[in-house]
Amino acid sequence: MRTGKVRLLWGAAATALAAGFGGQVSAQETEGGFTPLGRLVLGAGTEKVAIDTPQAVTVLEQEDIDREQATTVGELFDTVPGVETGGSGRLLGEAFNIRGIGNTEQTASQSRIIVTVDGAPKFFEQYRTGSFFGDPALYKRVEILRGPASSTLYGSGAIGGVINFTTKDASDFLAPGETGALRFRAGYGSNGNAWRGGLIYAARPDENAELLFALNRGTSDDVEDGDGTTLDGTAYERWSGLVKGTFHFGQNDDQSLRLSWSRTDGDLADTVVAQTGGPAVAGFGTADIRSLDDTVTLSWDHQGAGNPWLDLDVTLSWSNTEVEKRDFSAGFLCAPGIFLVLCDNDAAYETLSLKAENTIEFGSGAWENYLTFGTQLSQQERTASSSLGALPFHPQGTDSRAAIYAQGEFIWNDRLTLIPGVRLEKAFQDPGAAAEAAGARATEELAVSPKLAVMYELNDAWSVFGSLARTERLPTLDEHYSSEGEVQRGPLFFGPRTPSLNLDPEIATTVEIGLAYEGFDVLNEGDSLQIKATAFNNSIRDLIATTPRATGPTPGQAAVPYFSNIDSARIWGLELEGAYDAEGWFANAAYSLVRSEDESTGETLTDTPADTLSLTLGTRLPERDLRLGWRGNWANSITTASAETNGDSYLTHDLFLDWTPDSGPLEGMTVNLAVENVTDATYRPNLQLDNAPGRTFKIALTKEFDW
Repeated sequence: MRTGKVRLLWGAAATALAAGFGGQVSAQETEGGFTPLGRLVLGAGTEKVAIDTPQAVTVLEQEDIDREQATTVGELFDTVPGVETGGSGRLLGEAFNIRGIGNTEQTASQSRIIVTVDGAPKFFEQYRTGSFFGDPALYKRVEILRGPASSTLYGSGAIGGVINFTTKDASDFLAPGETGALRFRAGYGSNGNAWRGGLIYAARPDENAELLFALNRGTSDDVEDGDGTTLDGTAYERWSGLVKGTFHFGQNDDQSLRLSWSRTDGDLADTVVAQTGGPAVAGFGTADIRSLDDTVTLSWDHQGAGNPWLDLDVTLSWSNTEVEKRDFSAGFLCAPGIFLVLCDNDAAYETLSLKAENTIEFGSGAWENYLTFGTQLSQQERTASSSLGALPFHPQGTDSRAAIYAQGEFIWNDRLTLIPGVRLEKAFQDPGAAAEAAGARATEELAVSPKLAVMYELNDAWSVFGSLARTERLPTLDEHYSSEGEVQRGPLFFGPRTPSLNLDPEIATTVEIGLAYEGFDVLNEGDSLQIKATAFNNSIRDLIATTPRATGPTPGQAAVPYFSNIDSARIWGLELEGAYDAEGWFANAAYSLVRSEDESTGETLTDTPADTLSLTLGTRLPERDLRLGWRGNWANSITTASAETNGDSYLTHDLFLDWTPDSGPLEGMTVNLAVENVTDATYRPNLQLDNAPGRTFKIALTKEFDW
């Protein structure tokens, strides 16, 4: 193994070690040489360094999450190329977009991106509502795997990619020999008068058991944009908590059992119904909205005590996300049909999943080989109802899936890496009573997702990589079973929509090619420079979209299926990540360019993000325990098929300072200071429907005690 790779692996391991010891190793001691591209990737197969992974992947660690002081998880992705959020920055208004895939205004859009928390699949869809509501304070790690190559391990249909969230562990705050730790964190944001606080208790009652309890609370008034205009509905109150236990046993402690329960409880009193923002905010009025997001996982890990044929992970998980809406200001309009959205209503997705995965190691001579294979069973129950009964455009039903998959990693002479994989997934869907009465029936479908990824190291500095992946996204419950009656709007009658029982899967074929560079002692002794560029081309056919309704001046217009396979598209682009790290200073860059074309119209797809560049420049003053710097975020102008996602260019500036005393009475404390949008610019990311917040001063204080 060449020297550069050894240093990257050591950097990644030391960074993880520092996080695991609850900051016992200072940032000044660990950060030099440990760039984002040098971090370990855990979710793409066997552990590997990001720059040596033949796939576009970004890892956010605990330090990144703490420094962002984020209200929603979307705020964590400013420095991640190819990842945006659509909708709005409201607590219940965000949806993910990866490489132009994903929005908040299209039913089942988020099924093209797989999201997990501690391995538990997460999904939510509701009209004018976002898709993921977890509190960033619960997580210590986020992995973003871009592109459909991740379908092998996580599920068919990951056309955009996969986002994995990992909750905190007791070992993150306990160094060897310590039995307990307390961590207090408090924060304030000037825009909206936002307050946040958190408490973590970690304990090691004996050498084989670890326990963690965490509680967080946050409140905010409505925030303002750069012009001083209030962004209605951004006020919130939120509680979140985490209980986790980890127990080690077996030969040489080669087995572990982990049980965790995380909950995020959001309370939005008299808030806007259209949480995703835009012109609809005024039209839908206000309501009291409460969200509950629960994730429970029980996992067993058996590393086999040196047995190369045994590295087993089994995870049983339960996820439930529900939103309750009451006291609508426009509730007097509550009526059957489209106005059911203004009736008191509840919507929930409950998912039970079992996943078993084993990795074996074998090889001889110059070959080092791994084979990961597994199976996954899941059942998703979708419920939705209003004070006037079932919601036909949010149909109830059950989605049951069974999958088997295998992925190989064949490494020759530590130079050539081949990663083939395939997943077979069978889906069984059953409609609820109301959907069945509207004509829905049970369906069965099969998805096949093969791939091949290759990486070759040309020399000690340069590597090339590429992949070919194909995935099939099966229709969701909404797409199969939604229906709607005939409606009159002005002088026209719009015909009814029936359940869509003959949909074909969406098929995405993606080609990626890339180039990676890693150099050491580039400008000065001990420095490092890593650059990774990825170009991609994604051809999607049989896109599922809403069927145009028959219209006319008289009632009795013809019925059409609610959804049809009516479109094909191509999305292509380039992502660039770069990082330079030296003893006294550091720099990071993330650039994303996405282009798209609706092949039937030639127009740019609505979900296409603008070109973006994030550039960070910073310095360290070890003698003063300081880290400080500047970050600029630039976006180009863009015109899409929808005026709502057109956008003007903008440039914003952020300043940050982190102080971590490593001696004296303040040892164990961290101060994070930030000024976001320093120039108080008024701007709107093109996939969001509202302006972004104006200038915001943020401060967070963290103090740890251990024994």
